[in-house]
Amino acid sequence: MTIIRLWLGVTWIYGGWSKAIDSGYLDPASSTYFGAQINGMIGHSPLTFGLTKILEHATLFAWFVMISEFAIGIAVLAGVALQAASLGGFAMAIVLWLSVSYHVHPYFLGSDLPFAVLWLALFLMVRNSNNGRGRHDGGLIPNLRDRREVIRIVGVGVGAFIAALAGGSFKPKKEPVSAIIAKNADVKVGEVKKFTALDGSPAYLFKTAAGVFAYTAICTHQGCTVNYDSLANELACPCHGARFDPNNGAKVVAGPAPIPLPKIKVAVQGDNIVQI
Repeated sequence: MTIIRLWLGVTWIYGGWSKAIDSGYLDPASSTYFGAQINGMIGHSPLTFGLTKILEHATLFAWFVMISEFAIGIAVLAGVALQAASLGGFAMAIVLWLSVSYHVHPYFLGSDLPFAVLWLALFLMVRNSNNGRGRHDGGLIPNLRDRREVIRIVGVGVGAFIAALAGGSFKPKKEPVSAIIAKNADVKVGEVKKFTALDGSPAYLFKTAAGVFAYTAICTHQGCTVNYDSLANELACPCHGARFDPNNGAKVVAGPAPIPLPKIKVAVQGDNIVQI
């Protein structure tokens, strides 16, 4: 049991830490943003309906996942609320399996399902160990009338939150990166230009009298590439009919998309229009 606890606890803490130090995990403009990851799973997972709802509050869920990984890992290593922590780890692993590695074949090539089995095994071992010794501590529902148990649980939560915040101190500083989209003189006011963003995804550049702005061309419904409808001045998804208004923050004006298209940072620098 000790080896399994050590492996799962360290792995879950590492999972939280890798998110905490990822400068793009909480940045909607990044290709590694939690919401971008969720968007890539929609349409390929049996949990698509739930993932669509999560996408509407992607940043909030990103924090929840990161802190939960820290909390579960710390609790397992410290022996705090082991049964509850084990079930929490099992639930996370099952959700990851159904959303990330569900279509991996053969199934044993994906890591999420084996992790779920390990978490379930740990839960059963802890439960059987407690029952065999006639112990009632570490139950599925922590004893909140025990002041020491409450302090330990609060300590785990505080530790998880501090670890998540501390990761920001280790984030590598972003070097200024820019890519030329076009010569400013070559793009007339009112013109729309399709280009390839820094992360390799398709995008659209708009130029108005007020300046330039751009959006990703990846639909937030199921990841199809949107097209520009010049007659309606809208970005339209050919797959399921979602439509977005580029002059109003790419907000959804029709169809099933849950959120607007993510904005891409662009600017005029010298003679060029660049993505920054």
